[in-house]
Amino acid sequence: MNAPARAGGAGRGAPARIELRLRTLDQLFDSFDPAPFHEKDLDRDAEDFIVSWAREYPPDQPLLFRLHLPESQKRDEPEVTVRNAIFNYFTYRAGLARLEVRRTLQQGRTSLAIGIVFLASCMAARELLRSTFAADWTRFLEEGLLIVGWVAMWRPLELLLYDWWPLMRRHRTYENLARMQVEVLYSS
Repeated sequence: MNAPARAGGAGRGAPARIELRLRTLDQLFDSFDPAPFHEKDLDRDAEDFIVSWAREYPPDQPLLFRLHLPESQKRDEPEVTVRNAIFNYFTYRAGLARLEVRRTLQQGRTSLAIGIVFLASCMAARELLRSTFAADWTRFLEEGLLIVGWVAMWRPLELLLYDWWPLMRRHRTYENLARMQVEVLYSS
């Protein structure tokens, strides 16, 4: 796999280009995947390359994937194969990313419910300690219970406020990649 001839150059309304130059069409696909081309997984390096270029653009920016192949590959008529493989692969990846967003939000909600119950328990234990013992040494335990209760809320809030955003962006990027136009160009 060679570096791109060029990537980018997207103006207003023009699709952003992702260009890849290969010696053979087989380089685009995972060599260990026995499925036919239209169902094959992309090669990990090819996927990383395509996704990294797509992330350079807004997730709703139209994309154009230009695959440069030698003239000798033309006899295999790779246009439809590549178009179908790109669509199927990134549609599948978008589905996985959507599932990951859902699971993260579900985990966040479950963790939040547990965290709230734990925080309420810590606060109740703090009040019980405060009303039962009037010693100075209990102040340390009271404050410790309050801190532990709030620390238990850290992860649920992190999941619900921050962790799902990058997952949603990945999902949108994969959806955009599944919709991108595909061109195959040949050179001698």
